[in-house]
Amino acid sequence: MVTLESLMVPSLAIGIGMAFHPEDPLGVNAAFHWAWLAPIIVALRYGPLAGLGAAAVLLLAWVALHQDQMDQFPQIFFLGGLITVMLVGEFSSLWRARTRRAESVQYYLDQRLEHLIRQYYLLRLSHDRLEQELIGRPMSMRDALKTLRGLSGGEDGAQILLRLLAQYCQISSAAVHPVNDDKLEITATATIGSPVAVDIKDPLLAQAMETRTLCHVVQATVRQEATRYLVAAPLLDIGGEIYAMLLIDELPFFALQDENLQTINLLLGYYTDGLSTQALAAPLLEQVPICPPEFAFELQRLWRMHQSTKVPSIVVALEFTQDAAERDLPQQFLRLKRMMDESWVIAGSKRQVIAILMPLGDASTAEGFIGRLEEWIQRKQHTSLAQAGIYPHPLPLADSDGPLPMLQKLLQLAHA
Repeated sequence: MVTLESLMVPSLAIGIGMAFHPEDPLGVNAAFHWAWLAPIIVALRYGPLAGLGAAAVLLLAWVALHQDQMDQFPQIFFLGGLITVMLVGEFSSLWRARTRRAESVQYYLDQRLEHLIRQYYLLRLSHDRLEQELIGRPMSMRDALKTLRGLSGGEDGAQILLRLLAQYCQISSAAVHPVNDDKLEITATATIGSPVAVDIKDPLLAQAMETRTLCHVVQATVRQEATRYLVAAPLLDIGGEIYAMLLIDELPFFALQDENLQTINLLLGYYTDGLSTQALAAPLLEQVPICPPEFAFELQRLWRMHQSTKVPSIVVALEFTQDAAERDLPQQFLRLKRMMDESWVIAGSKRQVIAILMPLGDASTAEGFIGRLEEWIQRKQHTSLAQAGIYPHPLPLADSDGPLPMLQKLLQLAHA
């Protein structure tokens, strides 16, 4: 496409010139060199290399039209045009790179926000359930989350998930079917009860696959379409791709209400988030098992993001002396971290280290955070960080050789 436009656009400009000014189609002697607009447009769209290719078409056209006048080659005409095309192409490349980086940052923030929203609603729902229905339920939401957190992918994990949904959401008959390339597999990964045979053309299933959201029978009834399922809920990873589908065909009448459907949706979301966390954090946790999975997961994801887009992130390691740790300063400092930050408390023999991972942060972000801690300690205890036995160490992710060397460096700070 780039090559085609680099050839067609200047050729079109030459054709227009030949139609209106056959004696000077490139406008070499004109008051304004209109022919150079074609390479400039190509350079704006695709960068300097494509612009140079389009300029080469103009050069070849002049040579072809003036084979017997090579001694009259318009050097200034082509030199000025090439300089203009290079400048325009350079600015185009710069802003396209900035645009890609901004889109990558926005995509990461959207993922992070979705993850935080799921956690927020899940915690709120857990609190309400524990207060109102702890006695009437076979298990509490806290137990459900604990069970989900330890699950892994595959048939065993899906079967345990189904049993958990049956106990907590009163599901009588359901099945989990894998999805590959947006195509539902007929063979179920896990079942409970006696689920009906799969109908790939079922309208409720098609709606759930298309919208990537939980759909229930009332929605199909409103659209006057017959369905054999009561609920179709996709299992989405953090990237929004469907890798399995929960199909429920038997559920008590009073259980088909918004609160129970929201519970199903949130438990599925927590389960899929846990699978993504385990997959990304597993290599790090094998080497450093004491590291929290959430910290390892976020560190791995930010490192991959830095590798692809060069977006920076930074870890601030706060080293506490034994005296500072005994005065409970680490726990007080943990309350000052930002909402999006992940933390890891590392206890050594003579010191304690708090590693705070700051997504999308650089040296100035770390300096601002350390300055805030300095103001807090000055206001509360009328002393400085160093005098209180606290030593900050900014560790940019870009300066490390990967997530594992970063974790090892944090452990060395705690156990040096």
